[in-house]
Amino acid sequence: MQAWRVHENGEPGEVMRLGEVDRPVPGPGQVLLRVRAANINFPDALLCRGQYQIRPPLPFTPGVEICGETEDGRRVLANPALPYGGLAEYVVADEAALLPAPEALDDAEAAALHIGYQTGVFGLHRRAHLQEGETLLVHAAAGGVGSAAVQLGKAAGARVIGVVGGPEKAAVARELGCDLVIDRRTDDIVAAVKEATGGRGADVIFDPVGGDAYAKSAKCVAFEGRIVIVGFASGSVPAPALNHALVKNYSIVGLHWGLYAQKGPASILRCHEQLTELAAQGAIKPLISERVPLKDAAAAVQRVADGTTTGRVVVVPDGAAR
Repeated sequence: MQAWRVHENGEPGEVMRLGEVDRPVPGPGQVLLRVRAANINFPDALLCRGQYQIRPPLPFTPGVEICGETEDGRRVLANPALPYGGLAEYVVADEAALLPAPEALDDAEAAALHIGYQTGVFGLHRRAHLQEGETLLVHAAAGGVGSAAVQLGKAAGARVIGVVGGPEKAAVARELGCDLVIDRRTDDIVAAVKEATGGRGADVIFDPVGGDAYAKSAKCVAFEGRIVIVGFASGSVPAPALNHALVKNYSIVGLHWGLYAQKGPASILRCHEQLTELAAQGAIKPLISERVPLKDAAAAVQRVADGTTTGRVVVVPDGAAR
């Protein structure tokens, strides 16, 4: 089969190589899946760089999220078992963790549903307890995880403010349903949020960026607000001033969604059922900006790493639609 592999750590566009390899062999409790679509996530870039919390042995295949097909023809969502990631024609995955692909979504959309939207649900509802009528601020609102948070916030009845970088991403955020869009390159985030909320600030802030985005968040979070720390796409891990959180009476909440697979796997299934229902209602729909063939996967991962994409970029292997 064809698969991309990383033989040394570095930038995805430089270290990913496409070649012919043997199909992976399922171990105990695993199944072989044909990849119908593989969604690219920022962790795929971190895996290539050797900067992710999981470091598979070299060489490995990136790709942590797919829509696949079982040998008996079932369409499922899976997180491939590394080092046999999803940027390949076949993967292995834990059978117990397979989820049915929602009928309302095509393969590319389904491949982009699992990690980003589960992160949004757990972050907004389980960790931050977002309420109807509250104001939600989403950093990187036109990105993969951010776009999911925007849709989920709107579905929950929140007023959503999206922060983006540049006019193209601002247009995407408006299409996603943001009530207000702030361009961090030209607008004063703190002033704009305070003006939009009558000086109160945002009740919940969803931050997959870190760095300066967090610093701005701390300046415009509401009384009893919650800042949800999802990731550090900026490459800068902030050092929160805890005295500031005390004086302003807000919460800093961490989210490591992957831990729920170990500590509460039943909650992932319940979340998937909720997301499937929202997809059937048309309340959520992953924003797929690009569908690329397998041969172009390395360049696509590099674009995601560089932060130049909007929504989701999904790799569709040749013949996957058959």
